[in-house]
Amino acid sequence: MQTRNKIMDDISQLMTNAMGVAQGAKDEAETAMKSLMDRWLADRDLVTREEFDAVRAMAQKAREENMALSARLDALEAKKK
Repeated sequence: MQTRNKIMDDISQLMTNAMGVAQGAKDEAETAMKSLMDRWLADRDLVTREEFDAVRAMAQKAREENMALSARLDALEAKKK
């Protein structure tokens, strides 16, 4: 009976060690993947959300000014005729 407990203890210890190794490998793989993704994203010419929103607001303002100037031009041309 003592031998059986020793075998079970050894198997339990092996499983615990294997789980520790697997967890370490998982953590290392996650770190490597995150590093790879960070480098890949840094190589792309991406903009932040704040930059995107600022440019979108500028485009909207330019569009509104263009529409106002177009209406003003139409009114001036109608007056001229």
